[in-house]
Amino acid sequence: MALGVSGIGIAPNFQFQPIFSNFKSKCRSRTTPTTVLARISNNTSDPSSSNGYPSPTLTHKFSGKPEADVIVIGSGIGGLCCGALLARYNEDVLVLESHDVPGGAAHSFEIKDYKFDSGPSLFSGFQSRGPQANPLAQVLDALGESIPCATYDSWMVYIPEGEFLSRIGPTKFFKDLRTYAGPNAEREWRKLLDAILPLSAAAMALPPLSIRGDLGVLSTAAVRYGPSLLKSFAQMGPKGALGATKLLRPFSEIIDSLELKDPFIRNWVDLLAFLLAGVRSDGILSAEMIYMFSEWYKPGCCLEYPLHGSGAVVDALVRGLKKFNGRLSLRSHVENIVVEDGRAIGVKLRGGQFVRAKKAVVSNASMWDTLNLLPKEALPEPYQERVKTTPQCESFMHLHLGFDAEGIRDDLGIHHIVVNEWERGVDADQNVVLISVPSVLSPDLAPPGKHILHAYTPGTEPFELWEGLDRRSNEYKELKAQRSEVMWKAVERALGPGFDRDKCDVKLVGTPLTHQRFLRRNRGTYGPAIKAGKGSFPGHSTPISQLFCCGDSTFPGIGVPAVAASGAIVANSLVSVSQHSELLDAVGI
Repeated sequence: MALGVSGIGIAPNFQFQPIFSNFKSKCRSRTTPTTVLARISNNTSDPSSSNGYPSPTLTHKFSGKPEADVIVIGSGIGGLCCGALLARYNEDVLVLESHDVPGGAAHSFEIKDYKFDSGPSLFSGFQSRGPQANPLAQVLDALGESIPCATYDSWMVYIPEGEFLSRIGPTKFFKDLRTYAGPNAEREWRKLLDAILPLSAAAMALPPLSIRGDLGVLSTAAVRYGPSLLKSFAQMGPKGALGATKLLRPFSEIIDSLELKDPFIRNWVDLLAFLLAGVRSDGILSAEMIYMFSEWYKPGCCLEYPLHGSGAVVDALVRGLKKFNGRLSLRSHVENIVVEDGRAIGVKLRGGQFVRAKKAVVSNASMWDTLNLLPKEALPEPYQERVKTTPQCESFMHLHLGFDAEGIRDDLGIHHIVVNEWERGVDADQNVVLISVPSVLSPDLAPPGKHILHAYTPGTEPFELWEGLDRRSNEYKELKAQRSEVMWKAVERALGPGFDRDKCDVKLVGTPLTHQRFLRRNRGTYGPAIKAGKGSFPGHSTPISQLFCCGDSTFPGIGVPAVAASGAIVANSLVSVSQHSELLDAVGI
């Protein structure tokens, strides 16, 4: 989400299924969601970190064979999916991670026996299988891994009109609409669902695991799944097929064509788009929104939370990597990508050690951070300028709490969304707060009788407010207190009078500087701010031979499903078509 909420901050596990005609086999280069990277520790604070989050450990000397077929820089979801699949393809893979825990924005960390998610917490589709399954589920299936989940079907919403339990499913939300928005909103919502749900078959026609970055895609995707795509168009009829042409256009165009004018409906759709991809409805692809609608508003649908936290997702990918003899080296900070005669031949680690890549180097860093790893003379000026001028999403404020469950209502839900003012827009700073209390579904994340909580402003915190501040200065501490207050108030609203902020066992406030420092994210950004219809995410190849990129700076974009798909696409592109086809056969898609 982007929420990396996949769409933003929440990074929900919605799937984005690209349409074949939108796939570009050769583009230029360009990582997920969201938050602070904290070292596993039992300390409530670290004197070297003004945020209370334990500081990253120093890089140690890499030990092991100093070469691999493929080197992957970064162990975010995209990098792990890429590395694990390459290992599944019998490639010698080495994933190099700067920090001492894997997972990037999806890692977990522990303080005083409280186990926190750092980023993604809203998921769906883990149990899906087959061609229309979630990209991450397809990767896990290929690795022979699964993730036990708790299921649920609602989250609390606090909006200017009031507060209510928003429920997914084909009919339950209509009751909420009648109560909080009126009969006109209900009519328009029915009109929207009637128009877009028939398009979902086309939006999900190509399994992301079938895509690759060369002409072999004609065999693994077009020939293999073309008939089912044509069949879905035929079943929709002329009107539906015409509507399917809008899948690669902004979702707002569909809303406008249906003449939907109810303020609540338009605001609600903007909020869903923002949670999914970090942009409003005029910036998100219709295909992405339509898939989400089909997942949330079909019979039998549910949301999922991985038992033992989002770190369980990372653990499953690492198990898959190691199962097929892939290697993961932590505290192995890449200082430079080494380029020789126009080819990426390996990386230089902090300390000067060289590790050779015989076939390829794959960067799971953002486009801006990848650029900084490369010698300037190795890249064309227009390419460098294009990366430097790509607009960025803003950063985050984070609040991680560990507190006593006594006095907190027993029916507390896992997710809460607070919108302070519709007029300012869901993408305005200090306006939307997302709250996750995963211990209500996975009690092992907190000590007995306790809860953990993660609140954040989803990709809306301006980096400019923080740029240049000394993290140990009073100015920084005062700004932290000021800018975190909106999250504290949202938490107090969601938890009720039984919650006392002064009695929390753990209180951690993260800022854009925390984001920048712990996640190695340029300016602490959530990712590229590329709007549908006005630009497209770069592909996975670069001007440098044997250098590829995956993650939220590449197609298909921001969010857990998207970065999983990007990692799979790069892995598929580095092996033969026959190997790729054999894998698709093996997982039954």
